[in-house]
Amino acid sequence: MTSQPEPPPSTLRLQVDTEALAHNWRALDRLSGSASAGAAVKADAYGLGVDVCVPVLRDAGCEQFFVAHWSEVPAVARHVPGNRIAVLHGPLSDADTAYARASGAVPVINSLAQAEIWRAGGGGRCHLMVDTGINRLGIAPSELSDARIHALDVDVLLSHLACADEDSTMNPRQLAAFRAAADVVNHRSLSLANSAGIALGSDYAFDLTRPGLSLYGGVPRLELADQIRPVAAIEAAIIQRREIQAGDAVGYNATFVAPVPMQVATVSLGYADGFLRSWAGKAVLRHGDAALPVLGRISMDMIVVDLANAPDLQAGDWLNVPYDLPVAAQQTALSQYELLTVLGQRLRL
Repeated sequence: MTSQPEPPPSTLRLQVDTEALAHNWRALDRLSGSASAGAAVKADAYGLGVDVCVPVLRDAGCEQFFVAHWSEVPAVARHVPGNRIAVLHGPLSDADTAYARASGAVPVINSLAQAEIWRAGGGGRCHLMVDTGINRLGIAPSELSDARIHALDVDVLLSHLACADEDSTMNPRQLAAFRAAADVVNHRSLSLANSAGIALGSDYAFDLTRPGLSLYGGVPRLELADQIRPVAAIEAAIIQRREIQAGDAVGYNATFVAPVPMQVATVSLGYADGFLRSWAGKAVLRHGDAALPVLGRISMDMIVVDLANAPDLQAGDWLNVPYDLPVAAQQTALSQYELLTVLGQRLRL
């Protein structure tokens, strides 16, 4: 078989500031007080890449890693032992249980049915999620006294805060419900706080916190703003420049019409890369100190920018796409979580 040649370099780059990532984990671990900070690395480390992020978090001192799906375990297990990986969705079948036992990954039990599946497959160390008000996954408090729960070997008893990014009465209600659950179930340690929950203070920290968003540069509460550094940056290349005349339209549906003759550039970036149409009319790319506003609609693979502030740029020149998550969330009305996890695969090729 004839080997395929290596493709030429991409016109897109995702830059992950690994020093900022390590700094953020250490800051969140410190803010967790006597608790230790784990790391949510589900969804390919929130879109920034498990192979990049997990070794950095491991070397910074993180010992516990959380994914959502069993299919996410192998990528994380390339970098840390399986017994340091927890699967939040838990076992749904005998196959899940068999895989957990073979890989060492720890299931999070979320229901009486999952408790039965886990025990039928041989049982052993597991975590247990109790629902204290978010009504997604988790054992109901009324089910905690069930014999099937008391038969489990529960390492970490967990719950998840619904409104930690707000000053909501839900937070103390969930805290009280979690403390009550801890009095009922035998466990080795307790975990309640996500990134925003860490900012709520020591009452919410318990033994293990589970930051996710803030590891990767997100700021869910203002108390964290001075602690968290941006991690992700995008760079995209110009693939064509052109001159347009007054009255010429740019992009689909002609939403931008040039008021005067203009120099513009087509840039290799679009909504297939996670740069969604909600950026239209708001995004400004940069080349050094020069600001280059995006003109017209965002296409699947391309955007057009105004070159008035950098008229000498040519095809092949690189532009920076500002990706400060709190600012971007305000500009686009997308959540900081979405801004990270929608980043497209082509940014990693």
